[in-house]
Amino acid sequence: MGKALIIGAGGVAGVVIHKCCQNPEVFSEIMIASRTKSKCDAFKEKLDGDATVIHTAQVDADNCAELIELINEFKPEIVINVALPYQDLTIMDACLATGTHYLDTANYEPPDNPKFEYKWQWAYREKFEQAGLCAILGCGFDPGVTGVFCAYAQKHYFDEIHTVDILDANGGDHGYPFATNFNPEINIREITANGRFWRDGQWIETKPLEIKRVFDFDGIGSKEAYLLYHEELESLAKNIRGLEQIRFFMTFSQNYINHLTVLQNVGMTSIEPIDFEGKKIQPLQFLKAVLPDPASLGPRTRGKTNIGCICRGVKDGKPAAYYVYNICDHQECYREVGSQAISYTTGVPAMIGAKLLLQGVWKKAGVYNVEEFDPDPFMQELNGQGLPWQENFNPASVE
Repeated sequence: MGKALIIGAGGVAGVVIHKCCQNPEVFSEIMIASRTKSKCDAFKEKLDGDATVIHTAQVDADNCAELIELINEFKPEIVINVALPYQDLTIMDACLATGTHYLDTANYEPPDNPKFEYKWQWAYREKFEQAGLCAILGCGFDPGVTGVFCAYAQKHYFDEIHTVDILDANGGDHGYPFATNFNPEINIREITANGRFWRDGQWIETKPLEIKRVFDFDGIGSKEAYLLYHEELESLAKNIRGLEQIRFFMTFSQNYINHLTVLQNVGMTSIEPIDFEGKKIQPLQFLKAVLPDPASLGPRTRGKTNIGCICRGVKDGKPAAYYVYNICDHQECYREVGSQAISYTTGVPAMIGAKLLLQGVWKKAGVYNVEEFDPDPFMQELNGQGLPWQENFNPASVE
């Protein structure tokens, strides 16, 4: 039915590729492209013979001219961007130049400034509208499914949602003293930044990991969760009616925090270049190079994740509460696609978003966050594609 260009060849890309091949009636042909073609070829070798026809290519996603040439050659209907957030704008420019729809899983972040926000990508709205193209932003799990969860709650169970708490728990154990479950550079930049949450029309800033809550997660147990700023807060604060407060919490073990604190204290999480043997290097990029590759964690990781949203508000003039969440097992993910659950929970929604666009279900000209589409078909796909969700109408509070 459709052709998709997948840019990236890491852990999340691997899940997207596998899931596209599981849906050949929609993804009849895909191309895998990244800076390292051998990684793309490895996926092709593993999956070749399925109904989906697979091509591979080398491309520098920082080079718009290279991207345009590749897109014009392959002529995909959609580009699925699972490369680095630094490359979002370059890929969007290439999509505009070639008349191609666009989807990503994380918003743009300048390489030299650890500040991620949607203003750079939202600035493309008029261009995509005029070109008759659709760009879907943040279609992973968080952001992504968490936005769909909120839209589903708003559509079915609330007249107004007043508060949202997004809770992301990873109860998995990979056996390493210290490792990150997705790109170390992006992960550490995110965690070491100041926290922020939205309340009564304004942003309130906190120190990194300053606010902690303990929550009992279904399937995992009691975990310490820390308030972070996460990009879906920015779009949901605009798109959920009646919202008074929205926060994001993620769990970290004390062991993880201890290691991160030491690395910060010795300067290894800095993005400021230093001179080393006549070269300029960023300490964080060097740290990324020595840490385990997140794509290698699949066979080692045991346990489950639990990610969801607790919404509180009113329905028919009465107080209402709703908790919707997914539990994902690391080893089940590995058995299916050779990935741990963090990559799985990001890659599956990216495929679903692309599938709905190719089917014309989520397809309108402009730049959109996922909660701006009808949540029902996406929620149905989650149940059928490996991320079934659960509901609780009497959730515990996050004080």
